[in-house]
Amino acid sequence: MGSVDPVELTRELVRCPSVTPATEGALDVVQRELEALGFTCRRLPFASPGKARIDNLYARLGDGAPNLLFAGHVDVVPPGDPAAWSVDPFAGALKDGMVWGRGAADMKSGVACFVAASAAYVAGHGRPHGSISLVITGDEEADAVDGTEKVLAWMAEQGERFDACIVGEPTCPQVLGDVAKIGRRGSASATLVVHGRQGHTAYPHRADNAAHRIVRMLHALTETPLDAGSEHFEPSTVQVTTIDIGNPAGNVVPAMATARFNIRYSDLHDATSLERWVRERCDSVGGSYELAFSSSGDAFVTAPGRLSQMLAESVEAVCGRRPELNTSGGTSDARFVRHYGPVIEFGLVGATMHQADERVTVSDIRNLTTIYTNFLERWFGVR
Repeated sequence: MGSVDPVELTRELVRCPSVTPATEGALDVVQRELEALGFTCRRLPFASPGKARIDNLYARLGDGAPNLLFAGHVDVVPPGDPAAWSVDPFAGALKDGMVWGRGAADMKSGVACFVAASAAYVAGHGRPHGSISLVITGDEEADAVDGTEKVLAWMAEQGERFDACIVGEPTCPQVLGDVAKIGRRGSASATLVVHGRQGHTAYPHRADNAAHRIVRMLHALTETPLDAGSEHFEPSTVQVTTIDIGNPAGNVVPAMATARFNIRYSDLHDATSLERWVRERCDSVGGSYELAFSSSGDAFVTAPGRLSQMLAESVEAVCGRRPELNTSGGTSDARFVRHYGPVIEFGLVGATMHQADERVTVSDIRNLTTIYTNFLERWFGVR
């Protein structure tokens, strides 16, 4: 494995209670290991108005092309009720052949494998004929406004370009090597507020029932599928997440009703066309309403090619299977990376991420390190 043990590094990172947006020393641990390998490291703190400062790390070994970028994050979601865990969520426990703790799967193990694979490559082949870079942020699990997006913008301003990127999010649903993600669906969220006129339920003709109209609007939004999917994307979906009226009286027609919904959409749409589509359907029902609509990122895809081929070959060499290439799941920081270069996501099994007793197997951590090392060898032409 080289000079860095990815299992022990994962455990050390889990012991840093880096609940977003805090990093709690996790970036210091990564920087220590990378500097020992000869990487030049830059800490890049950013803060949006009214928000806490986010710490980020950019590291690079070499100054030429091609430059391969590894991207990930060390912030984690809160552990929740400690009583729901069988271990201390920040102890980095090693038992039953697994590393346990918050962030073990998402995605401190992936970061540890980046570092260990870089160490293994350098130990076996010396400095690359090109560059290896890492962007490790502390903002992925929160608003994602002061992490990867701003680091990439800073890199572009400094002339720090990359030729391809691997994001180490846990992509595999069942076993290591079964899925790699070549893109992601877009995600849009909306709040719909319908205004009516309050009245007595015995005299509905004197009122305008906001509840009835919001139900009709939501039906108009959900009765017909947005699309049937496309070459790389499953069909888009609209999911209503809440309907709130707040009417305590059983004989009063409500004057206002609120609903929130989320749209996961394919590359057949963008945020502008979707908002227009939503408004057209609400307008077809009529009446007074307000719509707040926002998107965290449009759908994107890195078409299968050299990058996905090399990764698939590396996975098959280690796991004996070629990963399915798909675009399922939620959003990730890959949506920012794709504006600057081709990106693919591949990491560990994510079955327990964000859950109590989050854990990953030791064997998978070691095998993922070998996959990344194998990929580096293919990328730099030494295999």
